[in-house]
Amino acid sequence: MTRRTEWPGGPAEPGDGPEFAGGPTDGSAYEPGTGRGARSGRRSRGGADTGAGFGERGGRRARSGTRSSGSPSSSRAERGEPRDQRDKGEPRDPVEQARNICLRLLTGTPRTRKQLADALRKREIPDEAAEEVLARFEDVGLIDDAAFAGAWVESRHHGRGLARRALVRELRTKGVDSSVIDEAVGRLDADQEEETARELVARKLRSTRGLDRDKRLRRLAGMLARKGYGEGMALRVVRQALEEEGEDTEGLDEPF
Repeated sequence: MTRRTEWPGGPAEPGDGPEFAGGPTDGSAYEPGTGRGARSGRRSRGGADTGAGFGERGGRRARSGTRSSGSPSSSRAERGEPRDQRDKGEPRDPVEQARNICLRLLTGTPRTRKQLADALRKREIPDEAAEEVLARFEDVGLIDDAAFAGAWVESRHHGRGLARRALVRELRTKGVDSSVIDEAVGRLDADQEEETARELVARKLRSTRGLDRDKRLRRLAGMLARKGYGEGMALRVVRQALEEEGEDTEGLDEPF
């Protein structure tokens, strides 16, 4: 038994009936029984409407799925702007913007006040708004240059073997106050610094075997110098390490 299909006199509505691959795309009406035809009102591959309209029912569907031209843009909502500001089209409050920037930068890693201030200036946050947010963050402990400096010294000395001189240089580039730097690096005494230097030389010593004595000296002492160790300490530590390997260290008291 053949089922009779009622075909409307107007163009077909989107979503009614099956999909037909390879049908015409010129807007012609479907011919029952031929397996051919275009879905009027569908968009062509280029995105243009191929039909003149959807009729009364199709028009209601189109209107129900489309926001009026006077509606607020969804792109602003996606950016997270407050609804009242989206509706009015007003710019974001610079204090709120500064606060959000600082919170993002502090996520996962501590930063100094200067680092945050530089970031706000780069994003053209007004100085007054930036100062308000930075002061508030200091009050609640989100910005603490002393804690930052202490953690930096601990991490960089034990993790990278940096000496006090190198640590001071790094903290200065991050905008930490000199008095705060002095207090942080002062926790490293000379004995601890020299012990770290010996460990660094011991790890590097094996890779210099086979080289002549002077070349070994320059390579090992140069490694310590790049990490901020003074010339006197570097020479003393390297000489002792070479002596323990049986090297003749006569004349190695000269500066390298």
